[in-house]
Amino acid sequence: MGFGVAFIPVNLLFCFIGVLLGTLVGVLPGIGPGASIALLLPITYALRPETAIIMLAGIYYGAQYGGSTTSILVNIPGEASSVVTCLDGYQMARRGRAGPALGISAFGSFIGGTLSLIGLMLLGPMLARLALQFGPSEYFSFTCLSIIILGFLSKGSILKCFISALGGLFVGLIGTDSISGSLRFTYGSLTLSDGAGIVPVVMGLFGVAEVFINLEQKEDRDVFKTKIKNIFPSVKDWIKSIGAIIRGSFIGFFLGMLPGAGPVMASFTSYAIEKRVSRHPEEFGNGAIAGVASPESANNAASTSSMIPLFSLGLPSNVIMALLLGALMIHGITPSPFLVTEQPQVFWGVISSMYVGNVLLLLLNLPLIPIWVKLLKVPYGILFPMILLFCLIGVYTVNTNSYEILIMLIFGALGYLMRKAGFEGAPFCFALIIGPLMETNLRQALLQSRGDLSIFFTRPISAVVMGIACILLILQLFPAVQKRRAALKDQEDQ
Repeated sequence: MGFGVAFIPVNLLFCFIGVLLGTLVGVLPGIGPGASIALLLPITYALRPETAIIMLAGIYYGAQYGGSTTSILVNIPGEASSVVTCLDGYQMARRGRAGPALGISAFGSFIGGTLSLIGLMLLGPMLARLALQFGPSEYFSFTCLSIIILGFLSKGSILKCFISALGGLFVGLIGTDSISGSLRFTYGSLTLSDGAGIVPVVMGLFGVAEVFINLEQKEDRDVFKTKIKNIFPSVKDWIKSIGAIIRGSFIGFFLGMLPGAGPVMASFTSYAIEKRVSRHPEEFGNGAIAGVASPESANNAASTSSMIPLFSLGLPSNVIMALLLGALMIHGITPSPFLVTEQPQVFWGVISSMYVGNVLLLLLNLPLIPIWVKLLKVPYGILFPMILLFCLIGVYTVNTNSYEILIMLIFGALGYLMRKAGFEGAPFCFALIIGPLMETNLRQALLQSRGDLSIFFTRPISAVVMGIACILLILQLFPAVQKRRAALKDQEDQ
């Protein structure tokens, strides 16, 4: 049934559009999948839910493919998850082996994504059955843990991350109280009575703010002058890489399911482990092909497995999944343990489309590499005014409300100032989307316990999750953990 949905011509078309746009997003530095999904959210209003999610998911995992191209040829990661690929990919290009580097990156991404899809297919329904035991207290505990882990894994100050998340939770409260029906923080505005809106806020934070940030940056994007040949890796390259690809796929699969982790953590972790288990660790950083294969397979596996908690529990594991959650809610679908049975065309249709999308990405990336190289030379002065225009048109067409353009511009300016001050937009957006879910479950749990907060620590699953959250908060007080976070931030910046 899933493949029947995936091979419907319109779904196949939008799957192709999604992975093509995702690759383009990954290739062009400065445009992330978050901004791209935010830009395209208005377009999905006219689509069926499964068609919309098929396209948006294609952008996400497609960007992991495209990000390696700039890492290898320009030494600038198109995606944060491709930072590690720069270490060995660019060195391979300098040695005249850009072709095998790009080839093993594409094949590693395909294998990692496919193995992770098998895991998603098998583990998703099992986790959904387990989640039937969850109540409001368990869901509230998991949302708290998600925000804490997001702060724990952020590269900046954890205090600034939590402040950003609190700002997102506050904005999520704007509008009509779902229980009492009273208006909160609307100040007489009819537009705000329905909330600030996911689309204008996210497009402002990611789209408009990204334009402002990138326009003031002067980056040298000269492509390394080398002839790209022998894209298909040799037998010797495969022998060196196959173990790294399999290990990276499993590492990415399990880390992708963790709240707040995702492709970035998966790529860093798989590279570090691969360097440790290698018989020739001195080659890493000097053009080791395993140093390209491992992180690229890991970040694609993680981008796929991060959909497991979203589809099975209704809990996003990172900001992109939060955007997909928002897209589903816009279409009147709330992900939960019942999604598999109540909306099987969405669950199995999206999973099956990802099999198709991975094949399309493999077919697209290898022959179109010369075109991607030419696109790297597009000036920012041409690219970003077009993005700003799409933001304005996209926000207005959702509800034909000019006030929502004002909301987008306000949050665009806010996002720009946040970035300049060292505050990340991802925790804000993440908290904004899961805030209503968090509030609803908190109030339902307190209604069940008649106001007794101990319900979060007496129910077994909730108590374990809350315990993990408390341990993570306490760990932040230790100097060794703080130094380790600072070292990881410096390593990622380099």
